[in-house]
Amino acid sequence: MLAQRLSRLALGFPNRSIRACRTFHAAVRLEEKALPPRRIIDETEITESFLKGSGPGGQKINKTSSAVQLKHLPSGIVVKCQGTRSREQNRKDARRLLGERLEELEKGDESRTAIKVERKRTKKASADKKARRKYKKLADEKAGLQDDGESGGDGDEVVDDGHASVADGSLNASRAAENVRDSDDVK
Repeated sequence: MLAQRLSRLALGFPNRSIRACRTFHAAVRLEEKALPPRRIIDETEITESFLKGSGPGGQKINKTSSAVQLKHLPSGIVVKCQGTRSREQNRKDARRLLGERLEELEKGDESRTAIKVERKRTKKASADKKARRKYKKLADEKAGLQDDGESGGDGDEVVDDGHASVADGSLNASRAAENVRDSDDVK
């Protein structure tokens, strides 16, 4: 769900140091677009070899041939996978990895991995915006601004509709108060 802030109205009252802030929202439901189907690799285009593993894991990983290396003959892409001790699991992972690499090569920004990365980036940006909104609200409360509970926006945009008339009204009220004080001083 995507929430969009429409406006923020800040009203100052002449006799109070408190300002009331109101933010209006409109919610729009966005459906996520389905990911494109995975690319199916023809087995005749692949050469598969099993290698002895390397790296941490001790003698067991150095003795068994559980690491899988796949080479895609038409493109020349080579993928090696030794994530688990199981040869079958490594075969599945290597085929998935090879399919992702081929799709990135063919489709570029429209590949499954690029779409997933973009979604993750968008989610992170949304979470960051939510955090900024929260801290902005806390800063407003600390500064003495009151919020009516309907807000949640970051308060960057202030709408001038009605604000000028309230400001003029408070200015007129303060001038009237000065005139009363001046008339008291004259007597």
